[in-house]
Amino acid sequence: MPNRNIDHAFTARSKTGASFEPTYAGALSFMRRRYTKDVKGADAVVWGIPFDAAVTNRPGARFGPQAIRRASAILDNDPQYPFSRDLFEQLAVVDYGDCLLDTGNHQKTPGTIEREATKILKSGAFLLSLGGDHFVTWPLLKAHAAIHGPLALVQFDAHQDTWPDDGKRIDHGSFVGRAVKEGIIDPDRSIQIGIRTHAPDTFGIKILHGYEVEEMRASDIAYAIVERTGGKKTYVTFDIDCLDPAFAPGTGTPVAGGPASAWILPTLRQLTQVDIVGADVVEVAPAYDHADITAIAGSMVAMHYLGLLAERKARIDEINHNGIAANHGHGI
Repeated sequence: MPNRNIDHAFTARSKTGASFEPTYAGALSFMRRRYTKDVKGADAVVWGIPFDAAVTNRPGARFGPQAIRRASAILDNDPQYPFSRDLFEQLAVVDYGDCLLDTGNHQKTPGTIEREATKILKSGAFLLSLGGDHFVTWPLLKAHAAIHGPLALVQFDAHQDTWPDDGKRIDHGSFVGRAVKEGIIDPDRSIQIGIRTHAPDTFGIKILHGYEVEEMRASDIAYAIVERTGGKKTYVTFDIDCLDPAFAPGTGTPVAGGPASAWILPTLRQLTQVDIVGADVVEVAPAYDHADITAIAGSMVAMHYLGLLAERKARIDEINHNGIAANHGHGI
């Protein structure tokens, strides 16, 4: 079938609806969503945070948002696997662009991210953030916790990110411990998946180590997450180095012995019972990537978040429709 349009990111008039353009051409917003700062009526907002000054090994994650958007072009108009639906038929999603940061004054970075995230969240939309290194999750957690209270954290990662922290560090390896100490997350309802390093303190967070994940089915991992979060408002953060370097070489701190994307994506697919209120994918560093392997994995993670949202909205709409029909039948 011939393509019907081009540059949907700029020409789209609606926040819903599919894009019919070549996968190899056109403006590269995330999954061809409309670029706009107008989030009114949006169910979800995709936002890039191009920051990597907190890394402890290889830099380059500031280019992550660009790479993920570019790779998402392969997620074209077809019903998205494994959701078997056009995600945007009813789900209104916009690409908000990137966070503007002062590269010469990193102490301002967390406050800038938190303020802009808060502005987006006030609209009522779900915020899906594209990093950037993992430090960006710290101000994102604060913005979400200001609305929902202490959060359950589901962290896919090779690292615990609980190293010693003085409360002021710009560090992608210590923010989780800080979040526990400051009451931003509830460690008794939080879980880390794929951990393949050791930090001095777990802060009471449940850990599924890499070797454990290798012995588990995706359904078992998902069940462990559902059980741990226990219905609490949950933030999901996905550090792409959770995946084995064979499946995600383009990252700053790769660790061998991790799971394949074929293991972890079905886990995400089965998190329908988790009350996810915000999510991100971080640490994609395209300079170390090969054939966009890592960027494609990152875009698939992000697409899964939107797929879960689309299904949740469809369920709610169906319940509301049936409820209205039932009430109408009873004359209410």
